Amino acid sequence: MILPFFKSQDKLFTLLHGDAIELLKQFDFKFDMIFADPPYFLSNDGISVQNGKMVSVNKGDWDRSNGFKKDNEFNYNWLKACRNHLTENGTIWVSGTFHNIFSVAQMLTELNFKILNCITWAKTNPPPNLSCKYFTHSTEFILWARKNRNKTHYFNYELMKQINGGKQMKDVWHLPALSIWEKSCGKHPTQKPLALLTRIILASTKKNDWILDPFTGSSTTGIAANLANRRFLGIDKEQEYLNISKKRKLEIENPQVFATYRSKLAGFEHKSQLELFLAREPDINYIRMLNLN
Repeated sequence: MILPFFKSQDKLFTLLHGDAIELLKQFDFKFDMIFADPPYFLSNDGISVQNGKMVSVNKGDWDRSNGFKKDNEFNYNWLKACRNHLTENGTIWVSGTFHNIFSVAQMLTELNFKILNCITWAKTNPPPNLSCKYFTHSTEFILWARKNRNKTHYFNYELMKQINGGKQMKDVWHLPALSIWEKSCGKHPTQKPLALLTRIILASTKKNDWILDPFTGSSTTGIAANLANRRFLGIDKEQEYLNISKKRKLEIENPQVFATYRSKLAGFEHKSQLELFLAREPDINYIRMLNLN
């Protein structure tokens, strides 16, 4: 029996402490969507800018490359473990840069996923390039793939069109990087912005769907999931980051904070657009239950 590191009172947010591959072997539950922010393998002793200061790009040993063969093996193993926990029409999103994303794409293909899109997240406020020898690094990539090539997946096309001014949403998303208000409980070195995860979740899940993040870090995925009325399980090896995740969930249990965070999310035409959509969104699981009865 797996004992959770943390389980919220509303049962919408659960954290497990340990290695994702090993923990996923111990239960059979299927998730509607997975978001994974795996190691990028970019800790190469370079430098970057953070809050106007020069900093090392090194995140830790977990983010160092172990060579082409071992990096591929790592990506294959965790993706295989995740595939076993996707519903038959479920989808997975995986973030990265050129350091890891080509390996991830290859492993997805080998595992018979169907890659649907490669989203380019164009950051509206990237850090400058200090060396002045390259173009400024201002993008990350997010692969979106479905489990089965022959089974359709869920895509909320109409909502994505609506929040894009009535036009088809393209695969280049202009969204800001992390905002200061998202660091209120501490900061993970590779923390993603809530605006990015909220869009991903709304695009590919329904109300009350279950979402997994096998490298949860500070659980931006989980906070975005709960803000959008979805359920969440996160896994991480580092207790330090799980403590931040727990604090973030407890923070949004305050109704005023919850409402404020919803209103601050970027990527919508106006502050109430998300609230209006969520108020009208049907509870698919409840409808299914009524049909069964």
